[in-house]
Amino acid sequence: MHVRQHAQVHRDSLPTTAPVASSEGGDGVTEYEDVPPEILAELRPVCLGLPEAYEEPAWVGTRWRIRKRTFAHVLTVDTGRPPAYARAAEASGPIIVLTFRSSGPELEALRSAGHPFFWAGWGRDVVGMVLDADVDWDEVAELLTESYCVLAPKKLVELVDRPASDLGAGD
Repeated sequence: MHVRQHAQVHRDSLPTTAPVASSEGGDGVTEYEDVPPEILAELRPVCLGLPEAYEEPAWVGTRWRIRKRTFAHVLTVDTGRPPAYARAAEASGPIIVLTFRSSGPELEALRSAGHPFFWAGWGRDVVGMVLDADVDWDEVAELLTESYCVLAPKKLVELVDRPASDLGAGD
């Protein structure tokens, strides 16, 4: 993947995960595990290399956005929490889960492919992927680039170099 124009980082200092608070204190916030830094190190250059993409802490984990639309979200599922992700991935953890957008025939193929992919259960175009020891980071980069292109304005999508076979994939 090549980008013809450099992306601007939305924030100068980014935390690796959302703030963690304990539910023991009665504040209603559940404590979640952090995403390992080595996973974030693989995802950040891909996501932040896309035009106008930015990173921010999510309610759990870290997400990357284009104009307030989330195109990638990574988090840790542990002891069945967060429950919606644990149910969708059919695992209580500990596992690292990445959600992203897809479209057209690729969406259906990914949803029905089985491990490491799964249907998130929310959003018409959201797919989940378990990031385990066998993850193909080149494939992840392609999936995240396509996810960005599903949500980004056309003028920004035109700045992203994609393989010729991917152009017009949703047509």
